[in-house]
Amino acid sequence: MSGSLLPTYRPWPFQVVRGVADCIFDAAGKRYFDFYGGHCVCSTGHSHAKVVAAICQQAGELLFYSCAAEVPVRDKAADALIDFANSQGDVGARSVFFCNSGSEANENALKIAAKVTGRNRFVAFEGGWHGRTTLSLSVTDDAKISDPYRALVAPCTRLAWNSEAALDSLAFDDVAAVILEPVQSMAGIREVDRGLLEKLRERTRASGALLIFDEVQTGMGRLGAPFAASKYGIMADIITTAKGIASGVPMGALLMSESMAMQLKPGDLGSTFGGSPLACAALLATLKIINDEQLMQHAIEAETKIRAVLRKTCVREVRGAGLLLGLRVPDNATRLKKHLEDSGILVGSSSDAEILRLMPPLNISDEAIAALGNAIHIYA
Repeated sequence: MSGSLLPTYRPWPFQVVRGVADCIFDAAGKRYFDFYGGHCVCSTGHSHAKVVAAICQQAGELLFYSCAAEVPVRDKAADALIDFANSQGDVGARSVFFCNSGSEANENALKIAAKVTGRNRFVAFEGGWHGRTTLSLSVTDDAKISDPYRALVAPCTRLAWNSEAALDSLAFDDVAAVILEPVQSMAGIREVDRGLLEKLRERTRASGALLIFDEVQTGMGRLGAPFAASKYGIMADIITTAKGIASGVPMGALLMSESMAMQLKPGDLGSTFGGSPLACAALLATLKIINDEQLMQHAIEAETKIRAVLRKTCVREVRGAGLLLGLRVPDNATRLKKHLEDSGILVGSSSDAEILRLMPPLNISDEAIAALGNAIHIYA
């Protein structure tokens, strides 16, 4: 690593120099099947030819202009994202605000909630991870990154995950919004109970609080549906998304209901680079690939295949849905992760020491799935 580059995460012990489909290659030419996906980002695989072509074409026409001007590709991207979000059942998405990341999307969603309700307390859940910006830190359950800024963050009540009793005991009178990931990823792939989600929708609607689905990782077809909201059939007031939205080009978005959009006026939200022409072109290409290559259906089929190849191995449980999966490996997760890396397979860890995460491209190949199964069988 360059001495000029500030260390952030601990990187893989090799340089990544190239990516093709569901594989990356190091400087020595070794191939790795990428079940990590650049942390759930490479939705259409690495350097999909149609994404690359869309980026190159847009770069040659108009590399950048801010929202001070109307840009046709931005309008097309907004329309396409709304159509995609509602394509498997109406999730109430009517308007889009583009930004640059998941954390920025959540930050703006929480700002909207404070503005339209006149309240400043939020409700989140144990294990929730929503980003590193100030309001996002307020609702993120990760003391090591939030405690240094405790004096700066907003009030937040944190509920036990999937506890209807905790929800029943909570007074909502001063709550601006409840935010949750329908599947908590960093916490070890923990799915929300439908009953709790339905009750949460009832309680927020009755009290005037907003319901925000953080779909930064669960969105864009990863669960086999456009968003978890589609899968559960429950409308949030705001859905946030990012990660795989533009196949690796930095982008985030808020999808909001008509009633939310009507309460905002020009100038309430802003982002210089949000909805850049380059990102919008990549988004349009990503959505076309997901639809044309039937990647949502492929995610469902790939989940079935992954579960099958992991039977009778050291993996005691497979959590999650589609291609956001958690492998429970009691006492062995860290060693198994290293074994897989040595075998040319990359997976993610989590805050649960027993859980490894799979977040591969939505077009993950049968060859990659077979390699994962074989490597784990050999280890077991």
